[in-house]
Amino acid sequence: MIAALVISLLVLFLIGVPVAVALGLSSSLALLVAGDVPLQVLAQRAFVSLDSVPLMAIPLFMLAGVIMEYGGISQRLINLANAITGHVSGGLAIVTVVTTMFFAAISGSSVAATAALGSILIPAMLSRGYHKEFAGGVQAVSGTLGIIIPPSIPLILYGVAAGTSIGDLFIAGMVPGIIIGLGLIITVIILAKKRDYLKEPKKTRKEVWQAFIEAIPALIMPIIILGGIYSGIFTATEAASVAVVYAFIVAIVFYKAINLTNISKVLTQATVTTSTIMFILATAGLFSWILTIENIPQQVAEAITSISDNSLVFLVFVVVLLLIIGMFMETNAAIIILAPILAPVALEVGVDPVHFGIVMIVTLAIGMVTPPLGLNLFVVGNIANTRLDKLAISLIPFYIAILITLALIVFVPSISTGLVNLLQ
Repeated sequence: MIAALVISLLVLFLIGVPVAVALGLSSSLALLVAGDVPLQVLAQRAFVSLDSVPLMAIPLFMLAGVIMEYGGISQRLINLANAITGHVSGGLAIVTVVTTMFFAAISGSSVAATAALGSILIPAMLSRGYHKEFAGGVQAVSGTLGIIIPPSIPLILYGVAAGTSIGDLFIAGMVPGIIIGLGLIITVIILAKKRDYLKEPKKTRKEVWQAFIEAIPALIMPIIILGGIYSGIFTATEAASVAVVYAFIVAIVFYKAINLTNISKVLTQATVTTSTIMFILATAGLFSWILTIENIPQQVAEAITSISDNSLVFLVFVVVLLLIIGMFMETNAAIIILAPILAPVALEVGVDPVHFGIVMIVTLAIGMVTPPLGLNLFVVGNIANTRLDKLAISLIPFYIAILITLALIVFVPSISTGLVNLLQ
């Protein structure tokens, strides 16, 4: 049964079948091979995979992100970042990183952040003389912060799959996200000075203040979300509902960018994106269930602990494994399949489940910008009109920066857990 499951999945991946369909077909074939499991289980387990209150946060956060895109919130964040950092070497590239960090603190999606901001910032960088591979690469790698800085859809999925507090995961993602962002900014400054990219004119104090005032409604949003969750006022799912209502108010009342003519586009885009994720979750949940009933998690745990029960050795092994998997598997599917297998092993060898969750998400985030599946690369490649291989080569300095920060996160657990422990 497991042989049929794994072999069929690999074959389907190799011939280019979409992830959600591949997971569903391989699971169906495995049940047919088993013979003693009725096929009604397919529908039942798929439904059970989605029948979770915390998962309701996903469509809501997706909707909040789309509202940001259409509601003028993205542009205000760009204006603020430009006012603060635009005058530094490689100013617009730094603005890209900083704005994506702001956007990540509201949207929870890497691809959404990359698409929404890239459509504005990549053409702006090209017009200032930046190489198109550099412009696209900066936006693509900055987009990875969308699933690290809370609220994060992958963090929600990990929390559900591993039975870990989503509120703690959100708090734990803040410091690693900021550290990675700073690493990317340092890399941008070094490359910009070497290539003599233009600086933006320095803004006056009045202009900085004006940009800040206009961005205040957008900046308040992550404070409401994270503050409400950790103070116990509402859960992550309820926070997502609050985020949607607040985003609508800001977009309609303050920025007056959403009206009856474009509201249908907002709802349609959010629905299509959410449906894609939910389809993956349904089939990945079925796939994970088959692994569980065949005791694969226990066998994996025994195999790993037989090699070494040292927590650092285990984490290094997981990082290498996830770096490879992230190149070929969509992030959400990887979390749903692997978190129930690896999280119990992490706990057994003494790794804090919150720390492990952050390590897992950060590592898989790198897969968003590594070929052949790197979704962010496809998004920016279309915007910048450049090839995937050229983008990947231009990202080598950024790969190094992220791997260095990942090593810090792995070997210094307090980077992830320190803020959580402080606030408890």
